[in-house]
Amino acid sequence: MVEIGRKIKQYRLQLDLTQEELAQRTELTKGYISQLENDLCSPSIATLEDILNVLGVSLNEFFAEPRREQVVYTPKDYFVSVSGNVESVWLIPDSQVKQIEPIILTLKNGGESAERSPFEGEEFGYVLSGELELEVGDERYTVKAGESFSLSGTRQHKLKNVKKTQTKVLWVTTPSNF
Repeated sequence: MVEIGRKIKQYRLQLDLTQEELAQRTELTKGYISQLENDLCSPSIATLEDILNVLGVSLNEFFAEPRREQVVYTPKDYFVSVSGNVESVWLIPDSQVKQIEPIILTLKNGGESAERSPFEGEEFGYVLSGELELEVGDERYTVKAGESFSLSGTRQHKLKNVKKTQTKVLWVTTPSNF
């Protein structure tokens, strides 16, 4: 059950309005606003619309159920894609709405990531197993299991597996842009 009065009060306080100020802007009385906020009466739809208009909230937004943020992700939530010798596992499938995007990248023998074009952000990688070659522009780095790398996204780069064994990397981008 929606507690209309409690929600009106919550929005009013977010705008730092007094009951009197809200009453003046909606042409209602302070006493009526007080009764509403204490759920002692219910407004008509027209009155509620007037109040929400002053508070800058739509009817849909006001009555929308709060969405619970997913905190824990399990393998059934993951999204997997395979391209040639590379498997990508998106650990947070809705990461496009977040500021961070972690994936597990598995590079088989000869596998390499797509070349990443420059972007505004940062990347971090931790080699879980195997060894990789990190190409950043004209520079080459060897990164082994248990080692990590961090770089600005403003430089073109890619990962390569030049060994015969598989390499697994936890690769994190912020903001999300895979």
